[in-house]
Amino acid sequence: MPQTIITSLSHEGRGIASINGKTCFISDALPEEEVNFDYVKKHRNYDEGKATEILKAAKSRVEPACAHFAICGGCSLQHLKHAEQITFKETVLKEQLLHFGGIEVKTTLLPILGPIYGYRSRARLSVKYLSKKNTALVGFHEKNGSFVANIDSCKILAISVGEKILHLRELIAKLSILQHIPQIEVIALDNSTALTFRHLQPFSQLDITMLKEFGKNNDFQIYLQPAGNASVHSIFTPSNNENAYLSYKLADHNIEILFKPNDFTQINQAVNQQMVARALELLNPEPTDSILDLFCGLGNFTLPLAKKCAKIIGIEGNHIMVEQATQNAKHNAINNAEFHAADLTKELLSHNWSIQKFNKILLDPPRTGALEICQQISKFNAKVVCYVSCNPATLARDAKELLNQGYSLDKIGIIDMFPHTSHVETIASFSK
Repeated sequence: MPQTIITSLSHEGRGIASINGKTCFISDALPEEEVNFDYVKKHRNYDEGKATEILKAAKSRVEPACAHFAICGGCSLQHLKHAEQITFKETVLKEQLLHFGGIEVKTTLLPILGPIYGYRSRARLSVKYLSKKNTALVGFHEKNGSFVANIDSCKILAISVGEKILHLRELIAKLSILQHIPQIEVIALDNSTALTFRHLQPFSQLDITMLKEFGKNNDFQIYLQPAGNASVHSIFTPSNNENAYLSYKLADHNIEILFKPNDFTQINQAVNQQMVARALELLNPEPTDSILDLFCGLGNFTLPLAKKCAKIIGIEGNHIMVEQATQNAKHNAINNAEFHAADLTKELLSHNWSIQKFNKILLDPPRTGALEICQQISKFNAKVVCYVSCNPATLARDAKELLNQGYSLDKIGIIDMFPHTSHVETIASFSK
């Protein structure tokens, strides 16, 4: 069995070793550790492995809280002290900014932190029935593999679901179409926990009865999805109101966001509350401000900002989300916010809303970033830009473009939206 010493961590959270001059990425290993490992895959320029025995442990190593950490791919850093995870993520951010943007950052904002277990309010759980073992698996995929991990609980999922994985497995095993249920979408927010069962064949009437009973016994809303997103429909809610919305509250702003199961919401609601507060702090909205919120979604940032500025316009690519954001404004009696649909990868100045003056802009793009917007952003002549990112590489690329457009990077810091994973979320402010 090969043995090596780990020198550093990759941006994906794997240990890095050099073996006969060739780089090897070794999962479950930390810097300064001496480990035995097995090769998982070999490539021309690098190899991949998995630690099998820790011969000399790093001071930063801790015992994972989850019994399934060794096999489950739902998180990758439970063996690393949380404080060291934050340091690691700040290092990744700085390295990406320098590598992709040529931007050197020496100081950062204090990180936004929240609970490190039971934080995940939504997840897509895979389902697999093993006929030879007559058992159903429900969970994330295994590390380094495509198989569903054999788990009966999850420490990072909201407790309402994370402690009931075994019950979900038992339910699936009783259903008539157990081989035709590929996924269960989990949402656990303020007013309810909802499960959406994706199914490739129709449920029997007995199946429906069992699903409803499961919802009743566990205080779950139950939805079915037989086809695309438009097919999602409720079959049970504890209140017996099958048209009930899910919701979460931005308590500091007295705002309630309504949404449907397939609408995008932030994974970590405790951190989301702080992220919204940090965005408002960086933008410092004033009663005379006109603000543009790009990639606005349901109005997560738009509506709190609306309460502190003269006018705000939210732009989103998804027409359904625009309709829901508009409804959320009405629901919260906010009259100075309006929402429009637009392809934010295209030229923007052809839209009527784009010819208005905005002195502040908020950007919250997907992982692909907002390069096309950054290339046009000087035309809006905004003095302040707040950028919320879920990918430090595209943030670095876009930050470089913002600097080319005459902005300077004022403040930047990480958001620990996904504890125990290598995902790095960031918030930054630019001004000119």
